[in-house]
This record gives sequence, structure tokens and C-alpha cells, in this order.
Amino acid sequence: MSLAETTQPAARPDSLGPPSLPEVNRSVRVPNAGSALKRFFAFFGPGYLVAVGYMDPGNWATALAGGSGYGYTLLSVALASSLMAMLLQAICARIGIATGRDLAQLCRDRFPKIVAYPLWLLAELAICATDLAELIGTAIALELLFGIPLLYGVMLTALDAFLILWLQHKGVRWLEALILGLILLIFGCFSVQIALADPVWGDVLRGYVPARSIVTDQTQLYLALGILGATVMPHNLYLHTALVQSRDVAPTVVAKKAAIRFATLDSTIALVLALFINSAILITAAAIFHTSGNTEIAEIGDAYRLMAPLLGSGLAATLFALALLLCGINATVTATMAGQVVMEGFLRFRLPPFLRRLLTRLVAIVPAVLVTWFYGASGTAQLLILSQVVLSLQLPFAIIPLMLFASDRARLGAFTAPRWQLVLGWSIAALITGLNVKLLLDMILGG
Repeated sequence: MSLAETTQPAARPDSLGPPSLPEVNRSVRVPNAGSALKRFFAFFGPGYLVAVGYMDPGNWATALAGGSGYGYTLLSVALASSLMAMLLQAICARIGIATGRDLAQLCRDRFPKIVAYPLWLLAELAICATDLAELIGTAIALELLFGIPLLYGVMLTALDAFLILWLQHKGVRWLEALILGLILLIFGCFSVQIALADPVWGDVLRGYVPARSIVTDQTQLYLALGILGATVMPHNLYLHTALVQSRDVAPTVVAKKAAIRFATLDSTIALVLALFINSAILITAAAIFHTSGNTEIAEIGDAYRLMAPLLGSGLAATLFALALLLCGINATVTATMAGQVVMEGFLRFRLPPFLRRLLTRLVAIVPAVLVTWFYGASGTAQLLILSQVVLSLQLPFAIIPLMLFASDRARLGAFTAPRWQLVLGWSIAALITGLNVKLLLDMILGG
């Protein structure tokens, strides 16, 4: 590496405007010297905030339905989705660090309004779909653990806005520590559940090999896209490009290249943990319900009530509900921050986090209350799965802009993504778009 590349300042943002997530922007000091491990720990954290979105309550309904209905078959979808997510989040980290702009800001800077505003609306729709899943999942957990009626639980979840406000005032490092602690608790809950379920590990491993029926069977495809939408979530692409800017990286090419490597490692490790938790939900459903002939379990409440008698232990059911509650609380934090990134980046319009959270939650509460009022718990599972399919349908509208910016060699210069990342990224965009089109055509033509 030349001396010029080592000392030359990195390219600065080419568009004026407020920084992304100004409360935490460049708030974490990054050491310029010391061991690689010490420098890596300075970047340890944003990946776990992103990983939370990959294990929110929306994943539960799709994983329960997939595991109970098709055994371990859809594990291959969970694995493929996680691998896609690892690559896409690595590209997000690269773009955020290299440009000093988040994905929403880049869309506003470089697209005409006729393109940028529809992208903003679609991003907001994805966040509302995410929030809907978190709202319903948290309300179900409150009902299972404390007996709070589902309708009241839906209303109570709006109070989590106070939690968000308090956490953001404490600082991003406190927020990251809390999120990591909750993820480890969820990991522990599912470790015990899998031990109690005692799956046949040979069948589990075979489930990670893709099956043709996933594409040819319309119901499997619907669930597969639900798993995909619940795993590779559109709002996480916006959020990660902003979160990596919380690190105070020196404005040189060599420092930013090191930051990209460490941020990529952080998100990849976090997503491996998220893959375990997502797989654990599906494995638990397959081992407990599918093997016992209960092949139509989609309701989280039904899974909870059947778990204890089928396993002969109430511990698994309690841990199941506790993990659901922790997932709902965790995902609430990141959805709120993603909402801030999207609104401020696209519109340059800033709301206090508290008001932004209430606005998003009020939009999500309406369908949740209506479904709960008219159909009770029986309608929540279908609404959860539908919300995740909506996320899958929104994915191309986040991935394609991301890949356009990642492919812009004139702007990224020394930070341009390797060719293999660009080829795989565009292939992922084409695959997801093609599967979405197939699902829509199947639904239209086949009813």
C-alpha cells in the first residue's frame, strides 16, 4: 500500500445534510493503534442491533408453520436467507463507512423525487409490517406468560416507546449491551428447548439441503418467502448503513478499509447467532409437532399449549413464551431506529424518537386490533405470516438501490466492493424478485 493511500483523506459525502442518527453519530471512539482484537471490539455492537431484526416475532409464525407442516425441509431456506443477509449487510457496512451516508440519504441524493418518494413509502410500509409482527408477537407473549388478554396486550405494547426514549438517552453502547444480553438469553432459552425436543440430527442436517418442492409447491413457496422476508428484512439495510457511522473512524482510506473489515466481521458473527435462533424455532416445531402428526401449527398460542403435554415438561413452553417476549422487546428498538433513518434520510424531516415510535405503532395497531377483535388469536398467525411476505415483496426496492450504489466505482473508488460481492448481490436481487413475481402470478392465476 502506498504512503499516499495511507494518509490521503477518504472521500467525503457529496451532499450536504444532517448526519445519520445524529444522537449517536461518531459517538464511539475507535483506537488508531493497538491489537486487532482491541480495534475489533470498538466495532462490536451494530451487527447485533441488525441481527435482532432477523429473529423478531414475525420469524416465529413462519418457522412454526414451516416446521410443523414440512418438517425440516425449510431449514435450507433459513440457511440461504441468512447467507444472503450476511452478504447484503456486509455491503451495507461498506457503503455506510465509505460514503458517510446511509441508504436513505443516498437515495434522496442521487435519485429524482419521482423515484425517491415511492422508495420512501415502500420503506415505511416495510417498517409498519415489521412493527405489526412485533406488536402481535409481544402481545401474545404477554398473554401466555401473564394472562393479559390479547386485545389489551396489543394496546400495552405502545408503551414500549418510553423504553426506546430511555435507551437512546443512555447512549449507543448501553443500547448495544442490552440488546446483546437479551440475544444471549434468547439463545439460552432455545438451547434448552432443542435439548428437550431431542430432534433426529441426521434429519436436521438433511433439511439444510434445498428441496425442489420449495419452488414447485405454492404453500411451501409462500412460507419460504415469509421466511426470506423475516430474515432479509428491508429496514435492516437502511439501519445498518446508519449504525456503522456511530464509530468515529479516522477520515483516511486505510482507516476506513479497516473499519469495513471489522464491521463486516461484527455483522457476520451476529447473523450466525441469528441463524441458530431461527433454525432452533423451526427445528423445535418439526421435532415436536411434525413428528407427532400436528402438521398445521401456525398459531404461537397453540404451539405453547401443545408443547408441555407433548414433551412432558412445562419448562419448554415457559422458555418458549419468554424468548418470544424478549424477541419482541429487542426488535422494537431496531424498528424505531430504522424508522428514524428512513424518515430523516428520505425527507430530511426529524421527529423525536418517542413521537416517531408512537406514529409507527399507531399505524400497526389498527390492523392488529381489528383482527384481534373479530377473529381473536385464530387470525393473528395468518396476519404474522402475511406481514413477512409483505417484507419479502418490499426487498427488491431496498436491495436494488443498495447494489446500484455498491456498483458505482466512480463514487466509491478505493472502497468499491469486490467483484464476487457485486455478482452475488445482483444475483440475490434477481432471485428474490423472480420468486416474488412467481408467487404473485401463482396467487393471481391459481387463486
